Amino acid sequence: MRKYLVAGNWKMNGSTAASEELCDRIVSGLPKSATVGVLVCPPFPYLEAVGKKLAGSAIRLGAQNVSQYVSGAYTGEVSAGMLKDLGCEYVIVGHSERRAMMGESSEIVAEKFAAALREELTPILCVGETLEERTSGRMEAVIASQLETVLDGPGIGAIASAVIAYEPVWAIGTGRTASPEQAQEVHQYIRNILAKRNVDIAGSVQILYGGSVKGDNAAGLFSMPDIDGGLIGGASLNAAEFLAIAEAAGSQN
Repeated sequence: MRKYLVAGNWKMNGSTAASEELCDRIVSGLPKSATVGVLVCPPFPYLEAVGKKLAGSAIRLGAQNVSQYVSGAYTGEVSAGMLKDLGCEYVIVGHSERRAMMGESSEIVAEKFAAALREELTPILCVGETLEERTSGRMEAVIASQLETVLDGPGIGAIASAVIAYEPVWAIGTGRTASPEQAQEVHQYIRNILAKRNVDIAGSVQILYGGSVKGDNAAGLFSMPDIDGGLIGGASLNAAEFLAIAEAAGSQN
């Protein structure tokens, strides 16, 4: 049975003091549910401070990005080995903001995915379509292409050691959320793509929903059979809201 995962993507927000305070509130308020995994992904400068705050808790540490390179003359890059050294267990790859704003292609995302796995980090592979792609009927083709670039590179076996996050770009930070039925349709589509390569892996991989998830809509989303939790953006910066989302995930079992 797949466990739920609630992952907080703090994006480029906070300070050392604010990150530590937020972490303290999440650690002290987290429901004692064995069925829900919880993860926070602070900005690079705060990974060490947050990691220390998480020590001894059930909450895992993740990063928001990783270099596809191992080491060398890559000014400003952060390698998977460096993240591992700081205690990270997860890393987000292919977030829509990096694809759109930083020009990351699906090929680069696949390289980052592979780099994370080499250091035994769990990559959270983000896929999703823009509003224009959805309304023009290209949603399935876009998501299939994003997935298959990884499947044709690292391969379906690598997906067994990863998490997938479906993030409709039109719902990120906009307040618009896909209905539970809309989200379920795409999650099922993603699982069907994986099943063409390996049915067992398709059935076991966690697929998260990301797109303006909040405490008051999380339960409806998480009740869908192929939605295994959320990749939470803005709501993860509010401890009470983030904990409500974790509680909604815990209430599904």
